[in-house]
Amino acid sequence: MRRSPGPEERQRDPERSKQQLLDAAVAEFGAHGFSGARVSEIAARAGVNKQLISYYFGGKEGLYRAVADRWRAAEPTITATAETLGEVVGAYARATIEQPDLLRLLIREGIDRDTAGNDAGAQYERFQGMLADFRRRQSDGELAADLDAAYAGLALFGLAAVPVVFPQIARALGLDPDTEDFTDKYAEQVALLVSYLKG
Repeated sequence: MRRSPGPEERQRDPERSKQQLLDAAVAEFGAHGFSGARVSEIAARAGVNKQLISYYFGGKEGLYRAVADRWRAAEPTITATAETLGEVVGAYARATIEQPDLLRLLIREGIDRDTAGNDAGAQYERFQGMLADFRRRQSDGELAADLDAAYAGLALFGLAAVPVVFPQIARALGLDPDTEDFTDKYAEQVALLVSYLKG
C-alpha cells in the first residue's frame, strides 16, 4: 500500500530521491537479480526510506521497469555521434565499461532466466530495431553480405560487453580495464575490428 512520505522526506527533492533510488537499484539488481534484490538494500544504498520505492514506483517491479525505461530513454545518446557500424559498437563498449552495473543487470536476467520485472516486449522491439539497423548497414556494405546479421549482432554485443564480463582475462592479456585510457583504447580497437567485417 502506498503512503505519503513523512515530513522529513517531503523536504527532499523528489527528483533527486528518484534518481538516487534508480542508481541504487541498478547496482542492487545487477548484483542480485530481480528476485534476489531487496528493497531495503536499495533504499539503504540510496540513503532514503524504503517506503519511497512504493510511493514513487509502486514497488520493486515498478522500480525495475523504471530502471529499464531510463536506460532506453538514454540509449540514443550513446551512439548520437557514431556514424559507422564500428563506431556504434565502440560507443556501446564505452558505455558498458563506464556503466557496468547496467550490463550486470542484463547478465543476471540471462543467468537467472528472470524477467519478472522486465518488459520483454520493449526489449524485443529494441533488439529488432538494432537488427534492422544492422541489415540496413549490411546492404550499404558495412557488413559482409555472407554474414547473418542476427548472429553478427549477437557477437558484436558480446564484443562490447567483454571487458566487464571477463576483466580477469583482460588482465591475463596484460591489459588493465580499470585504467582511464583502457576505455578509449578498447573503443578504438573495437571500431577497428568491426571495420574489417565489411563486404
